[in-house]
Formats: sequence, C-alpha cells, structure tokens
Amino acid sequence: MGDTVRIDKWLWAVRLYKTRSQATEACRKGHVSMGNLPVKPSREVHKGEVVKVRVTPITRSYKILDIAEKRMSAKLTPGFVEDITPQEELDLLEIQKQMNWSTRERGTGRPTKKDRRNLDDFFEF
Repeated sequence: MGDTVRIDKWLWAVRLYKTRSQATEACRKGHVSMGNLPVKPSREVHKGEVVKVRVTPITRSYKILDIAEKRMSAKLTPGFVEDITPQEELDLLEIQKQMNWSTRERGTGRPTKKDRRNLDDFFEF
C-alpha cells in the first residue's frame, strides 16, 4: 500500500461512509476537517494524522493508523483507524438518545403492524 491516499477514498475504505460519493460530498460540505480546517476530497492523508468528521450532533475524531485504498471488511478496520472522540462528545450523544421523543406509548397514535393485523382480522378485510 502507498504512503498517501485521498481522504474521500480512505473514509470509504475504512467504512466511515457507505459510498465514496457520500465521503466526497461530506468533504465538499465541510463535514470533514483536519487541523480545524475543512478539507477537499482530494486532500492526501498520512499515517498518524487526525481526521474530524461531523455527524450531527457531535464531531467524531479518528486517528489514521494505516493507509487503505480499497474497501475492507469491518473486522479489519481497527488496524487502520482509531476512534479518539473525546468522552464529552460521546456523553452529548448519549444525552440526545435519552431525550429521543420519537418513541411512543403503546396504544397511542398510529397502530403497530400487529395492531393493524388484529384490526383487519376483527373487521374481516
């Protein structure tokens, strides 16, 4: 493997984005930064550098352990990337999960699939 690779290709290879075009788009929109400056998709990355990826509501930090040009299995990614996101950011993410209002009590709002089947059986549709 080479000493450098484009950042969009590396983000895709270590499975931080599903497609390379999504990684490229994230770079273009300023969601990916290095040294507190947004980077272009063509920016070359080296071992030991820190990449910050903004994933609402937090910014995740990753240390580049090795260079990868081709997409790899998820089991191999720990040898290429290390998550060094500060604990304060992870705590913020946990707080947001706890405050998630999208859950609803059973019986309120739209019926579940099981409830819908029971209603259909009851009315014999």
